Parts: sequence; C-alpha cells; structure tokens
Amino acid sequence: MSVTLFLKLYARLAAVAVAVIVVCVLLFSLMNPIRKQIWLETTAEPLMQWLATVPDAASQYHWMSPLFDLEVGNPGSFELSAVNAERLMYGQVVAEKVDAGYRFYVLAHDGQVNRLALEDPYSELARATALIARWHLETANGKQRVAMGLQLGESLGVNIAPVQDASQLPDQSVLDGLSRHGLVSFNGADGNLRVLFQLSTGDLWALDMASRFNPWSWTVIALFVLFLGGVLALALFLGLRFMDGQMRKVESVAVRMARGEMGARVEAGEGTVVSRLAASFNSMAEQIQRLVEVQREMIHAVSHELRTPVARIRFGVQMIESANSPETLHKQLQGIDGDIQELDELIDEILTYARLEQGGPAFTLRQSSVPEIVQQVVDEQAMIHDSIDIRCQIDESSQHYAMADIEPRYIHRAIQNLVGNAARHARGKVLVTCQLDENNCRVDVEDDGAGIPEDHWEKVFSAFARLDDSRTRTSGGYGLGLSIVRRILYWHGGQAFVGRSDELGGARFSLVWPRVQ
Repeated sequence: MSVTLFLKLYARLAAVAVAVIVVCVLLFSLMNPIRKQIWLETTAEPLMQWLATVPDAASQYHWMSPLFDLEVGNPGSFELSAVNAERLMYGQVVAEKVDAGYRFYVLAHDGQVNRLALEDPYSELARATALIARWHLETANGKQRVAMGLQLGESLGVNIAPVQDASQLPDQSVLDGLSRHGLVSFNGADGNLRVLFQLSTGDLWALDMASRFNPWSWTVIALFVLFLGGVLALALFLGLRFMDGQMRKVESVAVRMARGEMGARVEAGEGTVVSRLAASFNSMAEQIQRLVEVQREMIHAVSHELRTPVARIRFGVQMIESANSPETLHKQLQGIDGDIQELDELIDEILTYARLEQGGPAFTLRQSSVPEIVQQVVDEQAMIHDSIDIRCQIDESSQHYAMADIEPRYIHRAIQNLVGNAARHARGKVLVTCQLDENNCRVDVEDDGAGIPEDHWEKVFSAFARLDDSRTRTSGGYGLGLSIVRRILYWHGGQAFVGRSDELGGARFSLVWPRVQ
C-alpha cells in the first residue's frame, strides 16, 4: 500500500471519527435536557396531582409553603410561556427551570394553579412526599396505617412501608439525623433515594423514591449504537461503492480489450485503491498490444523475407530439371544449399527474436567476466572479417569490476551482433570499448563507415528495419539483429542506443546495464 493511499484513508477515517464524536456530543447535549425535563415532570406528577386534588392545599399543608414555597393562585398570576400555559390547561404537570432550581405547576380541580419551587427537585420531592405521607399516617390508627401506607404510595408514585427488620436500618450516622429531625434521606442499596421518617408513636416508616435520572440510560446507549452502526454501514457502503466503481473501470477496459480495442487503458489517479492495479493492468495491456503488433509485423515481414530464398530455391529446382551438364547441376545444388542455409539462419533469428519479445527466455544469471566475453567476440569476428581492423580496448581499472551478473550466451550474442554489423559496414576499422565500474557495465562498438542519420537512430532497433543508405540488404542480415540486441539488454535491465563515433566518424552502438542484478 502506498503512503499516499494510507494517508488518504487515515484522514478520511479520522474525519469520520471526529464527525461522529461531534454529532454524538451534540445529540447528548440536546437530547438530555429534554429527557431530564420529561423525567422531572414524570417524577413530580404524582405529588403535584395529589396537591391538585386537595382543596386549599396551602392551608391544609401549611408547612409546605415555608419549606417548598407552595403557592396557589390564578393561572394569570404566574409568568408562563404560551406553550407551558397551554400544557397546563390540558392538565399536564409543567416543570420550568429557573435560576434557583425548578418550578412545578399543576392546575387544581378548582381552577387554581399550584406551584412548588424546588432547588434540588429529586431530594426535595422525596422530602415533601414523605412529609405528606407522615401527616396522613399520623391521623390513622395502628390497624389502618399499613393499608393507608399502601394507598398513599400508590397515589404518590412511591413505595411506603413500615420498617419491621433491623437489617433495613441505615448506618448510625443516619439514625442520629432521624432522632434529631424525625425525617432523614439517604441513598439506598439500589442507588435511589430513600426517606426514613418516624411517627409520634415511635414507628419507623420508609419511603422509596423512583429511579434517579440516568443520563446514560439504555435508550441513549441504544440510540448511539444505532447511530454508530448507521454511520459504519454508510461508510462501508460508500467504500464498497467506490471500490466497485474503481473495479468496474478495470472490468470495462478488459471487456473493451476483449472486443479488440487494444488501445484501451484504465484511468485511475494516484493514491487510489486501484492505482497499483490500474498501473499493472495498463502495463500488461501495453505489453499485450506491443506483442500483438510485433506478431502482426513479424507475420508480414517473415512472409516477405521468405519469398526471396523460396523463389530462388524454386528457380534452382527448375534449372536442375533442365541441367545438361554435371557442372551446371553442381552449381544449382550449391545455390539451393546456400538458400536453405539462409532460410535456416532466418528462422533462427526469428525464433530468437520471438523468444525475447514474448516474455523473454529462461535467463540464468551468473557471475561472468564481461571483458573476457568482449575479447572473445573480437577475436572471433577478426577471424571472420580479416580485411577489417577490429581492435578491443578495455580499461585496466575495469578489470577490478570484471565479474557481473549476466547470461553469458545472450550477452555474447548481443556484442557479436553489434561487432558483426560494424564489420560489415566499416571501411576498415572497428573499435570495441569495454568500461565497468561498481554499478554499471558499458560496451561501445564504433566503426568508420558512413554512419546512421540521427532521425533513424531509433528506427534501426525496430524488427526487420532497413535503411536506404549503405546499411541495406546488400550488406547482409534480416533486420532482426539490433532488435535482438535491444531485447537482450531489456531483460538484463539495461538499454541499447546508437550515436555518432567521435573517434572513427561512423556509427557508435552502446550497451549499458547494471553490473549487479
């Protein structure tokens, strides 16, 4: 995976994570005040509805006014928003946040509005409920108190029961507060508020409040889990959709190539998921297109190259039929043998070129001495072309780096092709130079011939290419030698190129490849 692709994916994931966190914080901050408002009104509703049913609650529960600021008045005497006022008219309990806690409103049966002002709604609602329960239990006799406690608990939305087991008692510090004030509140084992109060008869009663407000209730967690699951599903869908779109590009190009559009290519930008696949696919497509073009050119060129020797063989056979002397017969047989030899050489060149073009031969790279191969080729060609002065020049410093990773047979073939071409086109001199260093090998072959025009420097490496100057069919060859040279260098990771010889004035062919593969 490329660094660019990794950074892009990381940045997108980080952006999604930050967006999810921001949205969750916003949801939490916007949703919990509403949930708390609903919880407050639901928790206070039993007590407020109880006060709404009591005639003149402020007088009957006279101790509630100084303790909880119980106030009874007309609906217009309280400053309520239009929404809260309308809710109040529908009989709902309204909780309104103020600077000093909350105010609770309820519409009484007589048309008046009861209001309670509580700084700490949960604890003060528990205390107010316990005081009302104690007030009513004091008025009942012992046998009626249990039944009244159940009835009061059902009406006030709490659990009221006498304490009959010592294990239900709190710590001594809490009991000390009970002895001083007659009523004390503390957290029960379940974490909810519990109020313990004592009647005048000495009986202890306990009041258990409803659950506290939990900002992380299972509904909130479930909502966040659903939201995160939805975000992950959306991200996965978009990611798969993007991947599918990228893969469809490759698929469509493959279909177009199957239909014969060999020039079709995948267009994928840098740093995308399929950029490496697209690059490999395009490289493969270029190789296939090149091989198809090479095959087409080879078929055309081979059919053209085979016509001449085949025509000469046919002519020779016809001449044999009409030969009237042994000398004529022998001459024609020699000509046919030469044409067959030419065909054999042509087929060898074609097969070698085909192997190098279509995926390369089975190279077995091994450490071999490049200067020795160069000297061997020069000695061989000097014997063949005895009229040409073929000299070899190897730097003494290159002997230290003589060993290189090569396929000796093919490097020998490449240098031999260049030296043989140079000898055929030279007027009298050919110079072969070998230079090696720590990283590269270089072999230059120069001649004193007419040279090659600069605009044909690239063309000479094409298969079956011939120029309209001194390097023509009359010089021999089939136009495959230099193509074979270039492919051999390609499979060695190097290059073959042509230029002008500064020393001899003719052409200079150069081979350059890495010394260590």
